Amino acid sequence: MQSMKTAALAFALALSAGTMSADYDGPVDLTYAAEKAVPAVVHIKYVQNSKVRTVEMEDPFSDFFDFDPFGFFGNPGNGQKQQRKVQTPKREASGSGVIISADGYIVTNNHVVDGADELTVTLNDNREYPARIIGTDKTTDLALIKVDGKNLPFLVVGDSEKLKIGEWVIAVGNPFNLNSTVTAGIVSAKARSLYANGVESFIQTDAAINQGNSGGALVNSQGELVGINAMLYSQTGSYSGYGFAIPTTIMNKVVDDLKKYGTVQRAILAIRGQDVHRYIDEQKAKGEEVDLGTNEGVYINDVEEGGAGEEAGLEKGDVIIAIDGKKVTKMAELQEILANKRPGEKVKVTYLHKKAKKEKTVTLKNMQGNTDVVKNADLDVLGANFREITEEQKKQLGISYGLEITKVNKGKLADEGLTKGFIIQKVNEEPMRTIDDLQNAVKEASSSKDAVIYIQGLYPTGKKKYIGFSLND
Repeated sequence: MQSMKTAALAFALALSAGTMSADYDGPVDLTYAAEKAVPAVVHIKYVQNSKVRTVEMEDPFSDFFDFDPFGFFGNPGNGQKQQRKVQTPKREASGSGVIISADGYIVTNNHVVDGADELTVTLNDNREYPARIIGTDKTTDLALIKVDGKNLPFLVVGDSEKLKIGEWVIAVGNPFNLNSTVTAGIVSAKARSLYANGVESFIQTDAAINQGNSGGALVNSQGELVGINAMLYSQTGSYSGYGFAIPTTIMNKVVDDLKKYGTVQRAILAIRGQDVHRYIDEQKAKGEEVDLGTNEGVYINDVEEGGAGEEAGLEKGDVIIAIDGKKVTKMAELQEILANKRPGEKVKVTYLHKKAKKEKTVTLKNMQGNTDVVKNADLDVLGANFREITEEQKKQLGISYGLEITKVNKGKLADEGLTKGFIIQKVNEEPMRTIDDLQNAVKEASSSKDAVIYIQGLYPTGKKKYIGFSLND
């Protein structure tokens, strides 16, 4: 009888600590995990103050005043636009965050804090702190903020790599402003991609995630942080079965970089590709038969000129199947591995070339095509990536310096119609020879009253362009 009591006690302790064998199919006690997580998950209030913005508007009456050649009626001309000042409304929103250190570092989503003028953090015990942004990363949708506190409750960061499909997890956050809400579910999938922009290798869970959960914690049964809740999949805007969290394997690197450099040091292979099975399905839909020698891996659609992939000899049609000996079955897994690397690091790429297995050691580079440390990302406002032009470009265009736009995202340059390949030669009359030159020009412009940027440059065809815009708009 005594042995049965001892066994029952050991059973209960193992269950409450989350160490129950995976073979056990009975009820799971998640109270220990909830007790650890709830005090460390915070409510974040976002405020964006009202601002005066200058916008371009087409004059609806311009067609009526074509007879006014001298502009007595202030008509700028048929179909032309006028600049007008408008007052934007004050915006308020809320989300969640996770304290990861006793001195007040908090991880949340970039979309929770993006554009905020004020951030207020409220703990589970109702203590309030103003917060400042340490750094953000749109690519992974992560942000690091800080409050001035001591001995704050925090979550121990666990290894999301060790998560198993079917393992129990809880999601903790503040959905619909309902503070400290805990929901439970299992890990439904790992390395899930939703085929949007950015680095995607989500943990998929059926623990309920709703609006306001963004930036909250995904916690394993041992009470460890294994993911940052990022989004839900729904056609209605509310929970309908699946949520997605950014794994701590990606979060750790982003947090470390934001602390050290203010921006993420992102290493790339400079290839474009897709899951092998998706490529095969696409070809079958076209009536084509495909034999790549595998049904798993990353099919290379294109290799960027001058990138790490090209230097290693990778070609269109090759299939990446492993990095540093770790199996790669899809693009999301490749992204998760590379998200933990920095420019200058070497990786061993295993791939199939015409079904023959090959291995190459590759030195990873940054988006600018070198291995330098990328400094604080003030250039985010421009919404583009840049690199110094090559000697071949200098000869072809008859110029001695310039910065080529290698990628255009949402931002000022996209708004002005600049595209990939455009070469910036001068900003505010200063020559642009290096990324630091551009960084300094943007910083200097940002500190001025008008915050105006004037860009001179040319397209690969030699056509020149001159634009100007305000960083404050």
